[in-house]
Amino acid sequence: MESYENYLYFSHQKLQNLIEQTGDEDSAVQEYLKKVKYAPIPDFEPGLEWFNVSEALSFNKHLKGKIVVLDFFTYCCINCMHILPDLREIENQFSVEDGLVVIGVHSAKFENEKISSNILAAVQRYNIRHPVVNDANSDMWKNCDVHCWPTLLILGPHANPIVMLTGEGHREDLQLYIKNALKYYKSKNEISNHKLPFQSAYHLLPDLKGPLLFPGKITNILDDNNHEVLAVSDTGNNRILIIQGDGTILQQIGGKKLGFKDGNLEDAQFNNPQGIVFQNKDILFVADTENHAIRKIDLKNKTVETIAGTGIQGDDKQGGNLWKKQAISSPWDVCIYRTPDMDLTFHPDGNPPIRDVLIIAMAGTHQIWALFLEDTVWWKCKKYPAGTCINIAGSGREENRNNIYPHASAFAQPSGLALCAKNKEVYVADSESSSVRRLSLVDGKVTPVVGGDRNPQNLFAFGDKDGSLFDAKLQHSLGVAATVDEKGVFIADTYNHKLKKVDIAQNSVTTLTAPAGDAVDGSSRVFNEPAGLCVSFDNKKLYVADTNNHSIKVVYLGQKCNITKIEKLTLNKLVEQQPDLDKSNYTIANSKPVTVNDNGGKLIVSITITFENDLALTEDAPQSWLVDLPNSTWSCVPTNGSDIKNIDLVVSVPLKGGTKENFADVVFNLVTCTSETCLPKSFIVRIPVSYSKSALTSLDKKFQVALSPSDIKII
Repeated sequence: MESYENYLYFSHQKLQNLIEQTGDEDSAVQEYLKKVKYAPIPDFEPGLEWFNVSEALSFNKHLKGKIVVLDFFTYCCINCMHILPDLREIENQFSVEDGLVVIGVHSAKFENEKISSNILAAVQRYNIRHPVVNDANSDMWKNCDVHCWPTLLILGPHANPIVMLTGEGHREDLQLYIKNALKYYKSKNEISNHKLPFQSAYHLLPDLKGPLLFPGKITNILDDNNHEVLAVSDTGNNRILIIQGDGTILQQIGGKKLGFKDGNLEDAQFNNPQGIVFQNKDILFVADTENHAIRKIDLKNKTVETIAGTGIQGDDKQGGNLWKKQAISSPWDVCIYRTPDMDLTFHPDGNPPIRDVLIIAMAGTHQIWALFLEDTVWWKCKKYPAGTCINIAGSGREENRNNIYPHASAFAQPSGLALCAKNKEVYVADSESSSVRRLSLVDGKVTPVVGGDRNPQNLFAFGDKDGSLFDAKLQHSLGVAATVDEKGVFIADTYNHKLKKVDIAQNSVTTLTAPAGDAVDGSSRVFNEPAGLCVSFDNKKLYVADTNNHSIKVVYLGQKCNITKIEKLTLNKLVEQQPDLDKSNYTIANSKPVTVNDNGGKLIVSITITFENDLALTEDAPQSWLVDLPNSTWSCVPTNGSDIKNIDLVVSVPLKGGTKENFADVVFNLVTCTSETCLPKSFIVRIPVSYSKSALTSLDKKFQVALSPSDIKII
């Protein structure tokens, strides 16, 4: 039997060559499967930590008789994130009972990523539903001779390797290979339809996390009364929240469903939004990361509009198309640059109008882009029509390369932007090189600030060290924010769980130390992978999106920018009630009330539907459910779905007194039939919630709903 070491890396190309020679994809793959004879891979090491399952999996027991796709990934990697939608589509097409199992093998790049609690948070944050194992010592990585992230390895029913694919963009190949592997091994009676011991990682969310779920970025503006208003990308809940400084939620935009939809503020849909910036008090721009789009929120007219991107990941590294005609890739942050129009032909008095340019950290192509919101004459007096979306810096190679020529420079997953308007510079949190870089908005020159390495190809120069330029070390920093005087830049040093400050004149960085009294659980870690921050207009506070703590922290600063106090911003109020779903046409089935602690809590809800008296789901008809909650102080994950067999969700209930209505509604729209007729079923499973001082903060509730042609009841 052939060893897969070295040879397996070229198996995909070998199979592609065979397909090209024969001209028949299916027959070529079937012929390949007959001949491929790689040795089975070793089983997973005992004692590893697993997620989304209730017990450790093994090839000898759980995975025997399954086609297995091993997804070797590290959770910081944008390319690894890009293949998750491909895997979801494949899992929807081929179920575990059909014989397919996808397993994420997390083999870390950064030290912080080896910690299981951080991997758990990433599994929850990126909505990964398949089993994931912490390959902390990279044993499976080494056993399978893997060389890069992401790598996909397809295995046969006896842990026998079939083909290895590296990088992203293999959706069609995966579908082809898996379809034929299932067909081939089923013909040999080697595929099993047994189930696996799944258990959602969402069950492990904190009991009292509050309404936020992995908030990504935060920004601010002054309203007409000179009061500070915050906007938060509540990334895990796929929504944007507008918040007053006291925690009052003024507005929720999106969040009812994960998706890609323009329209009014309530019905709009986002997919893991990250960067946000106010153009003015009424207009807010959003980097809608997994929709690969830039969205415009008009708070005055109460609308959401896509202004760049198509909703599908693009691979264009140049750009130049207008508005929604330009495909983009994983925008992660945005900022507004106001520049005088350089067309002096039309402004002979020397007072040209100011034009707004949206600067975009395009993490997916490792570049910095610009979206010109108005007709603008800019660098080298080139005219950009309104709507032009174009790369302004970065070659597209993933490197830490500085250069006087903008397109000869290279970035490594830029994830945060901070504008210093006085110097006409934007500071970039270049996460995969663990550095902060500087981009001149005068001539495009890219220069180092702190972190990283002199070798532009070394993306492993990370650590936790104050200092200057390359002597300083950061670890996968995601956020930056300029001080009000623009002499410094604050950093959310994400994987070091710290805040730091850069002196931009000296290119040096120092750590901001939290007071001992603010330590959490006796440790020095106050933050948990903070990803975004902004500075208050009085320069006395930092607002921090403390991502893995599901919270916004208010950091009070002393005269020398030392931290004097840290407070959690409590979001337990609501000014504007969200409009209710029209429920007049739904049958409501009330469950028995559940009782949570006065401080709020977590409801783990599973719903099983049974069918009686000849009733059944109509084959191939669309089925759906969604969760409707009283207001923005509640949250739920997931919020909707189409799988009626596995309804498993986690509801975060606010503290007592936060709402007038205390119930969670699970709204079903099913298409059912009997042997004689079709019967659409629209009904609601209502879960009333009461409070008690002595009640638990975590409740696990299972509901069985019986449907018959004439009745709906909770058993």
